[in-house]
Amino acid sequence: MKLAIITDVHGNEMALKEVLKEIDLNGDIEEIWCLGDMIAMGPETNEVLDLLFARNDVRMITGNHDEAILSLLAGEGHPESYKHTREHHEWIANQLSSYHIEKLNQLPRIIEKEINGIKVIGIHYHIEFNKQHAHIKDDPFYSILEPNLENMEKMYENYSADIICFGHHHPEHFFQNERQIYLNPGALGVSKGNTAPYAIIDFKERKPTVQIKQATYNKEAFIQKFKTLKVPQREILFKLFYLEN
Repeated sequence: MKLAIITDVHGNEMALKEVLKEIDLNGDIEEIWCLGDMIAMGPETNEVLDLLFARNDVRMITGNHDEAILSLLAGEGHPESYKHTREHHEWIANQLSSYHIEKLNQLPRIIEKEINGIKVIGIHYHIEFNKQHAHIKDDPFYSILEPNLENMEKMYENYSADIICFGHHHPEHFFQNERQIYLNPGALGVSKGNTAPYAIIDFKERKPTVQIKQATYNKEAFIQKFKTLKVPQREILFKLFYLEN
């Protein structure tokens, strides 16, 4: 069996389409795990969710942006620590269809599977066990740590899985020790380059193998869409996430 890992699509339909096209051409990938933050930052919220929810091979979880926007829509407030994104989140919330709101509200925070005796877990980022069910306003996700083996071991030492897949922190993470593999292919939809990363885990052999791949997409057309739609806070998003300084 092969498992594809994608994360942090962030409203980038153009990048997602190219990744899904490559995954489909691979031919023998049985499942795609999408590890949160499908929406916000990019302008193509409903388009991204249409693609993902239409597929029978995709399993999804929520990320911090998904949950913050759902909290706004439910009238439950907005995390104080995300106040700098509130204007943008409100704009995204107003774009979401009622169908997508219902579907997003049904998603879990964690997915797990055992494949050929290998335990795999998908989570947006580490959540301490006493915060597993905490509301997004209580900032349940762990503070972002620099991507290195020592930090991954620190965060995930109490997880019983053999492979821990996650997102949230946008750079690529791929580390392993004798006990565990820590995998974040990098943010699919948020990059200063022109490619969208994803990972494929192959379980055919006794020891699974991991490949991190890059799909190219029309970044210029994607950036233009921000301007055409007058996406709130687009200039700061360009500076922080999409365009070289």
